[in-house]
Amino acid sequence: MAEQATSQGAAIFGSDAYSPAEIQDKTEKLGVKKARMPFLPELVLSIVAGGSIGIGGMFFLIVLGDPQLGYAAQRVTGGVVFSLGLALVMIAGAELFTGNCLIVMAWCNRQISSLEVLKNWTIVWVGNLIGALGLVFLLWMCHFPDLNGGNVGLGILKLAVSKLSPDATTIFFKGIMCNILVCLGVWLAYAGRSVADKMAGMVLPVAAFVAAGFEHCIANMLFLPMAWLMVETGHVPAGFDASVITFASIVHNLVPATLGNIVGGGGFVGVVYWLIYRKSLGGITPLPPVRPQESRKAAPAE
Repeated sequence: MAEQATSQGAAIFGSDAYSPAEIQDKTEKLGVKKARMPFLPELVLSIVAGGSIGIGGMFFLIVLGDPQLGYAAQRVTGGVVFSLGLALVMIAGAELFTGNCLIVMAWCNRQISSLEVLKNWTIVWVGNLIGALGLVFLLWMCHFPDLNGGNVGLGILKLAVSKLSPDATTIFFKGIMCNILVCLGVWLAYAGRSVADKMAGMVLPVAAFVAAGFEHCIANMLFLPMAWLMVETGHVPAGFDASVITFASIVHNLVPATLGNIVGGGGFVGVVYWLIYRKSLGGITPLPPVRPQESRKAAPAE
């Protein structure tokens, strides 16, 4: 069965890339490692990832601050440059909450517990927030919003209003769509055997979610606090309505965006590929025995 899965994957790719079955196997193994990483490296790598995604967001904001670009050109170009953030995470190494939604594949095999999944997600989410806020501080001290005659700052405010105005249900579904694309980008990056392969695989899915205006909870940890800081310090152009940019509205965005990201990445990508390549086709690597405590839970009551 495992040979069948491998041969099917190789036939699909027909190249030197890892096959889909091999990607699934690799993702499961990484999920176990991520869920059991010691606290300190996990937290620091999470902070690095928050800053890395923030750097991609910074690049996107520069494009957004050019009023001469048309809507589609601005969004697509901004999405392409934003992919720098995911490249830094995937190639340089870091722990990103949205990508870590794929650890559900190891959870589906009962290789890791629900508590380990929640622990990983909590530490990584908090670490990503610290990293993103740290970059907000650095960019603020660099007077980043003042670039292009203040157009970058205006772009930040407009972006924040567009993200904070929708209702929670809309943000939730935008979060689902976002992390479907982000985790597909991660999946394609895992297929590559070189830096160039990985870059080529992740760019278009990331560009697609940015161009479509979907909600990435970690990127929003840069965009929204930056806009809030501009409002709180009086750096809002005359006539611009920034009343929606409040601390409460940031929470209103981050909570449903986070939940949507979990469903999109964990459910629509992780579980779906697990069902195909592990559950249906058997996978490549045999699963380790179920841990004793799990066996006792699964045993029928006498």
